[in-house]
Amino acid sequence: MKANEILNKIKNIVGEKVELSEEKIEMAEITLENGTVLVAESFEAGKSVFIKTDDEQIALPVGEYKLEEGKVLVVSEEGLIDSIKEAAEEAVEEEELSEESEEVKETELEEEEKEEMNYVTKEEFTSAVEEIKAMIDEKLGNKEEMKEEVIEEKEELSAVAPEPVKHNPEAEVDNKVNFHIASNRTATTKDRVFDKIFNNN
Repeated sequence: MKANEILNKIKNIVGEKVELSEEKIEMAEITLENGTVLVAESFEAGKSVFIKTDDEQIALPVGEYKLEEGKVLVVSEEGLIDSIKEAAEEAVEEEELSEESEEVKETELEEEEKEEMNYVTKEEFTSAVEEIKAMIDEKLGNKEEMKEEVIEEKEELSAVAPEPVKHNPEAEVDNKVNFHIASNRTATTKDRVFDKIFNNN
């Protein structure tokens, strides 16, 4: 339903006569290079701009759009015109960007060349290898000394013979365990029973 139809229904229900003045806003149309039709009240900065379709109007997304006239329409917020530039301005900007990109590429190439120059020379490599070998020899030398010390200690310990341990089954061994935990308290029935069981008199 359209807005006018809804208002007419409301008028019929309420019973009042309300006259609506229909003011048609003239919408300016402009086409892009690709043939898309844009609609706006006027193509000025700060005005709303839409893509014209059969059903409804869609807000123009953010970006730069080339017009058939050779100008460039800049949209910074969705549906709002930021500015309209001449194509020549854009060409100048593109040239500046291309010059900047060339300068960046040149500096990157120079940095890559510098990185290539930072490779290790044969003399530096051999000196580093010799240092590493010296450190390994020191570690291995310490291990050999430790091995010799351990062997000497083993020989010393094996020289002293321990006395053999013999079991004597006839020997009397005191297997009585005397635990007196809280011996000053009064004995309960449980304590007396445990004393009889364990012969702790």
